[in-house]
Amino acid sequence: MALSKKLFISMVIAVMTAGTAMAADKLMKQAQDLFEPIPYGPPAIKDNPITNDKIELGKMLYFEPRLSKSGFISCNSCHNVGMGGDDFQETSVGHGWQRGPRNAPTVLNSVYNVAQFWDGRASDLKEQAKGPIQAGVEMNNTPEQVVETLNSMPEYVALFEKAFPGQDDPVTFDNMARAIEAFEATLVTPDSRFDHFLKGDATALSTEEKKGLDAFVNKGCVDCHSGVNMGGDNYYPFGVMEKPASEILAGDKGRYKVTQTEGDEYLFKSPSLRNIELTAPYFHSGKVWTLRESVRVMSSAQLGISLSDEEVDQITAFLRTTTGIQPEVVYPILPATRNDTPRPAK
Repeated sequence: MALSKKLFISMVIAVMTAGTAMAADKLMKQAQDLFEPIPYGPPAIKDNPITNDKIELGKMLYFEPRLSKSGFISCNSCHNVGMGGDDFQETSVGHGWQRGPRNAPTVLNSVYNVAQFWDGRASDLKEQAKGPIQAGVEMNNTPEQVVETLNSMPEYVALFEKAFPGQDDPVTFDNMARAIEAFEATLVTPDSRFDHFLKGDATALSTEEKKGLDAFVNKGCVDCHSGVNMGGDNYYPFGVMEKPASEILAGDKGRYKVTQTEGDEYLFKSPSLRNIELTAPYFHSGKVWTLRESVRVMSSAQLGISLSDEEVDQITAFLRTTTGIQPEVVYPILPATRNDTPRPAK
């Protein structure tokens, strides 16, 4: 007996629905194999156990401008926790209004990076914390003056004693860095819509965003941006298939400056794509201001393909789903300056 038109249509819809569900399940399985959700809370840090006292001290030091020679610049100046963990500048403004050579990477989720800075010259957040304080173009200070400054304020001495119990002289440059590292490790952004998708919620992403994820995976973006942080796990050449515009590359040879190895020319640590909509401008030079344009640059430079406008829009839509819950940080009340606290200097 011939099927009725109504029944035939119902069967077609059922088959199409089943096919769509299978495709969605396949995409989710692909994503779960390639990425991980951001966990809640800070991960364990090698050789630096995290305690509440250490975190609280680190938070104060992160916002402490007197760690700089000018008494004006803090870690938060270039890595603003209220602005996606960076500073909305092409390159950061440092001591004496000098411009640094590179765009400030976000501090959010940076604890998951294989190393710190664009060229990976700091192996961890502890080492990274020491760099800007001593860099002439950034905070332009010395370890000796930092320790003198902190020792001049009894409140800091007491906080260091709590954070590093049992030490004869806890106020050290190394302990300052350990405390900042402990605080920065708490600056994670779980619970993005993409994380919900990775945990099995197929409704967390729209149809357009799923198409963007599919393109992101199958066009090759995932080759450099996978794992828990969607990047930050290794070094990759910028311009695999085609050199980007000279303005974007900015003459920066990346990791070569650290290793002096010819094969490392134009290698950079891949940036995390978590919260990427919040961290413009993009690339080490900060020359690209829109997420959409950055997708176009990467498709030609890294993949050697030309994406359609629709594909660019879909990938851009997907990337916006990686924005997680931003850390709520109460601005600390810092100790009062004392008579023997070093004065600001130009």
